[in-house]
Formats: sequence, structure tokens, C-alpha cells
Amino acid sequence: MTESKIEKLMSNTLVKSFIAFAIFRAFYGTGILIVTWLLATETNGPWWYSLIFLAFSMVFSRVLFKWIKSLKNEDNLAE
Repeated sequence: MTESKIEKLMSNTLVKSFIAFAIFRAFYGTGILIVTWLLATETNGPWWYSLIFLAFSMVFSRVLFKWIKSLKNEDNLAE
């Protein structure tokens, strides 16, 4: 049987990686926004604490996603 266009698209590793990253960013980004809002409104610290936290989270999210991808790649190698 022939694969449909959607099945071919979904089997592409670039598309899979993009979808995984989008899902990761949706959940991680929501959490970061909640924490930033709490830092800005519920603490007595200066407003720039929120900016420092956002800058840190940008770097940390890249490191975290690369680590998650490496775990997935290790699982694929083990199969």
C-alpha cells in the first residue's frame, strides 16, 4: 500500500522534531510565564528579578530540550 501525504510528512524526522519542540515549548513556556508572573506580582523583590529569571529560562530550556533529544536518540540506538 502507498503511504498518504500526511503519513509521509509525519515520518519525516525534521517534522517529528519540530512537533516535539512545539509541545515542549507549550508546556515549558506556560510554566515559565506562571513563575514569572508570580515573581513580578507576589514577591517583594525588584522587577528585574523577573527579567533575570526569563533570561536564565531561555538558556535552560535549550539545554533541557537538547538533553531530552539525546535521551530519545539513545533509545533509538538501543533498539
